[in-house]
Amino acid sequence: MSRKLQPKPVLFAVVLALAVLETAFASAAEPARSSECTKIGICYCVASDAKPAIGEKVERFRTVIAEQHKAGKAVGYLSVPLSPAGGGYFNLNAEVAEKAKAALEKRFGADAVWVLNPGTTDANLPKGSSGADYMLMWTSILEGRDGLGEDFDFVYFAGPQDFARVFELDGTNDMAKIEQYYDKRTKSDPEFDKAVKDGLTKTAFRNYYALKASSAFSRGAHDEWNIIRAINERRRGDPKLGIANQLPVLFDGRSVPAADAETLVSEGYVGKCKM
Repeated sequence: MSRKLQPKPVLFAVVLALAVLETAFASAAEPARSSECTKIGICYCVASDAKPAIGEKVERFRTVIAEQHKAGKAVGYLSVPLSPAGGGYFNLNAEVAEKAKAALEKRFGADAVWVLNPGTTDANLPKGSSGADYMLMWTSILEGRDGLGEDFDFVYFAGPQDFARVFELDGTNDMAKIEQYYDKRTKSDPEFDKAVKDGLTKTAFRNYYALKASSAFSRGAHDEWNIIRAINERRRGDPKLGIANQLPVLFDGRSVPAADAETLVSEGYVGKCKM
């Protein structure tokens, strides 16, 4: 055998070892996940490391809600898109959420109503947590200990008017106003400018906030809609509750009719881990 051919087995072994190491590193980087199902039968594929933090947040929010009820307030849950998917900007969406919470509490009276805003920093899970991790937390909070949503008095799904409030849209040349907002924020907000440099175009931003900005285009909000639908179905079937004691559902400032509220929509983050 020629000496030039002898190193090949060694080279093959080195390549194989590197491939094994690469696979091992990839596996180590990917957190272990497991399927977790809630009382109302909704399942998510969540990071095992995130479960203690999720449990702590659930108990913390239940305590806060109990304090608000003790103060005689009706408690609402705000469903609002926070993800930048589709042309949005996370920080702006968080600002919209805070203003929507304030508007609801002003509308009904801050002494009578308290709204849980999922955009609060108190809800943050460990860095790297997925949408499924967050939705396990919110589902557990929404369904309550008995799976009847007993901790809440109503649910509000953010709509176009909640976003229009931030842009001060008045129904005349609204897209131009959004473009002007884009230009101003690019100059005044370094994080927004970075998002622009990373690919957030003026056209995508304008179209998102003019045409799509609402819970209708949010994966998490889709799951939340189905969660509330399932809770109300359980309430209707409970002899102590029934139709009269369903959770009221509002969208974009108005009550949702029964035909819509009882309709199932497509899922967002729901789903067990794939084996």
